[in-house]
Amino acid sequence: MDEFKNKSDEEIIDMVRKGNKDLYTYIIDRYEDKLKRYANYMLRDEHKVNDVVQDSFIKAFINLNGFNIKMIFSSWIYRIVHNEVMNIINKYKKTTYLDINMDYGSNIDIEDEYVKEELIHDTHKCLGRMKPIYREIISLYYLDNKSYEEISDILRIPLGTVAIRLKRAKLIMREICQTQMN
Repeated sequence: MDEFKNKSDEEIIDMVRKGNKDLYTYIIDRYEDKLKRYANYMLRDEHKVNDVVQDSFIKAFINLNGFNIKMIFSSWIYRIVHNEVMNIINKYKKTTYLDINMDYGSNIDIEDEYVKEELIHDTHKCLGRMKPIYREIISLYYLDNKSYEEISDILRIPLGTVAIRLKRAKLIMREICQTQMN
C-alpha cells in the first residue's frame, strides 16, 4: 500500500469512491492530528475534540460522492470540522472570562513573538479568551498555516472578510495577551 502515499488527497478520494474503501485510512492518517489540533484551538476539551474529528471523518466518508474532485480536499474536510465545532460551541455556549490575575511573564509583544515555541502555551491561553470567530481565523492562519484562499474556502467567507477578521483578531489577541502580562 506504500504506492498510495505519494497520491494526492483527491486521487485517493477518487479511488475510494470507485470502491477501494480501505484507502480512506490514508486520508485519516494525513489529517487526524491536524484536525484535532484545529478543533482543540476552538474547543479546548479533548473528549469533544475527539468526537468532533471522528464525526467529521464519518460525515466526510458518507458524503464523498458530494465532494468535487476538482476542489481541494483539505479545505472541504476542514469545513466539515469547522461546522461540527461551531455546532458544539453553539450547543454549550461556553462563556470565557478574562483572568486578569494570570501571570504571563515579561512585556512580550505577542504579535511578533507568539509563533516561537516558548510562547505557544501562553498563546493558547490567550486564544481561549477570544470569541470563536476570531480564534478560528488566528488558528487557521498562524497555527495551521492556511492561506487566505484556504481560509475563505473553509469558512465560506470572501477573501476581504478573511483579511479584516485576521487584522481584528491580531488586535484582539495583542490586547488580551498584553492585558494578561501587565
